[in-house]
This record gives sequence, C-alpha cells and structure tokens, in this order.
Amino acid sequence: MFDIAGKVVLLTGATGGIGRSIAKKMKKKGARIILSGTRQNVLDELSSELGEDTKAIATDLTSKESILSLAKEAETIFGHIDVLINNAGITADNLFIRMKDEEWENVININLSASMRLTRQVIKGMLKRRYGRIIFISSIVGFIGNAGQANYSASKSALSGLTKSVALEVAGRGITCNLIAPGFISTPMTDKLTVEQQNKIIVNIPANRLGKPEDISNGCIYLASDEASFITGTTLHINGGMSMI
Repeated sequence: MFDIAGKVVLLTGATGGIGRSIAKKMKKKGARIILSGTRQNVLDELSSELGEDTKAIATDLTSKESILSLAKEAETIFGHIDVLINNAGITADNLFIRMKDEEWENVININLSASMRLTRQVIKGMLKRRYGRIIFISSIVGFIGNAGQANYSASKSALSGLTKSVALEVAGRGITCNLIAPGFISTPMTDKLTVEQQNKIIVNIPANRLGKPEDISNGCIYLASDEASFITGTTLHINGGMSMI
C-alpha cells in the first residue's frame, strides 16, 4: 500500500527536521531522491546516509537562475521527476507595524515565489509524461494566522490558492497538486523552547502532544502514491485537531 518504489522525488528544504523525515521515509519506501537545500556539506551528509539513488544539489532559492538550474539538473540525474515536494521555507518574525519591507519580501520570495518558479519548470516534464505529484508544504498559521508572522502567514496561505489553481489546470493530464498544512511539529526549532513554552502550545492541541516530523512525511507518502490519484487541489491538515478547517 502507498507504493512509491522507483519514483523520482525532488525535495526542497531537505535538511530541516521535516525535510529529513520526508527524505528518509521516501527512501525507505524505495524512491529515488534528489535533495535540495542551501548547504552542500549538510546535503552530502544526508545523501551519504540515505545511500544509493540519492543525489544532492545546493540551491539558492532567491535566484531565478539557480531555481532553473536545479530543475534542469534534477531532471538530468534520473531522466525525469515524478514527485515534487516544495518544503523549503524561512521565517523573519516581527510585529506587523514594525515589519520591514525586506522581511516581508524575503519570506514571500522563498516560501511562495520560489516554490511557484520551481513548480512551473518541473511541471513541464510532468505534462509531457502525463504523470506527476506536486506537494506544497504550508502551515497551520497560513489558515489561522499568528501574531508576529504576518509575512509567513501570508506566504503559507497563498500556497492554498496556488495549489487549487494549478490542480485545476493539470488534473486532466494525470497530475495531482495538493497541500499539507502542518501544525506544531517537534523539530530542532521547537526543541529550543522551554518546557513551559511547549506546554502552552500543547494545551491548545486536542491530541495533547506536538506533532512528529513523521506525521508530515507519512502524509507526503500518501499524496505521492497512486492510491491518492483522485485527490487533488486539497489541503491535508496535520495538526492534532488544533484547527479543524
């Protein structure tokens, strides 16, 4: 069930907590993986850990040329791309009234525009092959908002509209496009919070725990599989019941 053996997966943001989990789960299920991130040495370490049929490409997602190069190189490595997972994202938190233009623009550029550009390039090959799986990684704050994260919330919310529009355009060509919206997930970032800070978050989660990176990677496996071929343009909310949308 949920077979992705032999599928070629291009994953951005591969070295973060969620990205690593996605890469490891995909590899365990037999996928061939192209890892993208900003640090070549960290990518190489992960690639070595995952073993054969794994490649790493450092990418500057602020550069249109670098994004185009990533897509072309990734397609060359294994001949095509079956699954694109747009996981890369950044934050630049500040109260909205104090938010600088560059804080707004940098987050929108990486979280939204870079994902759009990479998808626009990769989808060309999928259209020719009449097969593809596109997955965007959003966030619960893209749907409920969060003080101090107007830029991040806006970027993650916009991915919902992008997902639906792309899905409508390519559904007839065997391509699905879906969104995963994680809630609060236990990662190195949340590990830095004090126990008191974590408890304040958990009290608002009906499941009474932080999510695990595996909760997100399991969702990716499902949406990348043929069993999910009739699911497109939708959002998979993985948040322990914190927001039931």
